[in-house]
Amino acid sequence: MKTRAPLLTAIIMILALLRFSPVYAEDAPDYSLTDNWAYYAVGEDRAADLFLLCPTVDIKEEFNMSMDDAFTMASFLGALNMERGIYEDSARMYAPYYRQAALTIYGLEPGEREPYLSLAYNDVSAAFAWYLAHENAGRPIILAGFSQGADMCYRLLREYFGDEALRERLIAVYAIGWPCTEELCARYPQITPAEGEDDIGVVVSFDCEAPEVTETFICAADQKARTINPLNWRTDGTRADRSENLGACFTTYGGEIKTEIPALCGCRIDETRGVLKVDDVDPADYPAAIPGLPEGAYHLYDYQFFFRNLQQNTALRTQRWFEAHATGQ
Repeated sequence: MKTRAPLLTAIIMILALLRFSPVYAEDAPDYSLTDNWAYYAVGEDRAADLFLLCPTVDIKEEFNMSMDDAFTMASFLGALNMERGIYEDSARMYAPYYRQAALTIYGLEPGEREPYLSLAYNDVSAAFAWYLAHENAGRPIILAGFSQGADMCYRLLREYFGDEALRERLIAVYAIGWPCTEELCARYPQITPAEGEDDIGVVVSFDCEAPEVTETFICAADQKARTINPLNWRTDGTRADRSENLGACFTTYGGEIKTEIPALCGCRIDETRGVLKVDDVDPADYPAAIPGLPEGAYHLYDYQFFFRNLQQNTALRTQRWFEAHATGQ
C-alpha cells in the first residue's frame, strides 16, 4: 500500500516510540487447558477434524492481543462463530485463542509487521502441536482461516506439512482473504493451489474486490496470487454468473444467519493479480469498513458472499478424501 491513513500512521508512530505491547509480559498460552481454546472437540460425531484460525478482531492501540482482554476475546469467539457454519457439518472443530496481531500492524510495511505476526504464529504453532500430539490420532484435517487466520494457515503449511505422512491427512486448506502468492507456492511445494472443485490436499484461496480497485494492502498491484473462483471452481478468468451462487449468508457473532440472499453476485478472476472481481453489487451496500482499504474492497465479505458454495465444497472435498483413502488411491 502506497499511503496510510493519517490517524493510523499517528497511532503506529506513537506505539513504536513507546514500545507499547503489554502482551509481551504475558506467558504464552498453555494449550493443555481447554480455556485457551474457543472450540475444543466441538462435534464429536464428525469423522474429520477442522483446525480453524480467527481473523483480526483486535482493534485496540497495541501490537498483539491480550488474552486477558474480555471484550476482544468475546469478539474473537464471535468472529469464529460467523464462519463456523461453513465447516461444522463436515468436521469436529478446534480453534485456539492466540495472541493475534492487532489491526494497527497492517499500517506498517510488510517487513515491519513480522515480529507481531511471528508472536501470533508462535501461539498457533504451539496449539497445533498440542492438537496433533493429543487429539488428532491420525484423523483427516481441514485447515481454515480468514484474513490473518489465512496467513496463519500458510505458516502451518510451511512448518508442518512438508511431512509427507501429515500432508496425506490434509483434506483441504480454506485460506480465504489472504493471497496464496506464486512466490509462496514456488518456495514451499506443500502449498498446492486448488485446480478444481474436488481435489484434495490443496489450498482454496481468494480475496474479493470491485472491478475498479487496483491495489490493497492485502493484494498489492505487483503481486500475483493463485486464486480459485468459489462459484465455478475455475482458475482462469471465466466469469461465474450470479445464478451459480447458492447463497450469500450474513451471520451474527452468535453464528446465526441474519440474512441469506441466493444469487447475490457473480464473480470472475482477474488473471493479472489473481484477485476475485465482484462486478454486480454496489460498493455502497458493502463498505470496506477497515482502515486502509479503499471503497470496493470486499474483504469483509469474502466468505459471506459465497457461504453456501463454500459449505457445499467443504462437504464435497471431505467426501472425496474418504473415497480416495477407502480405495487406497
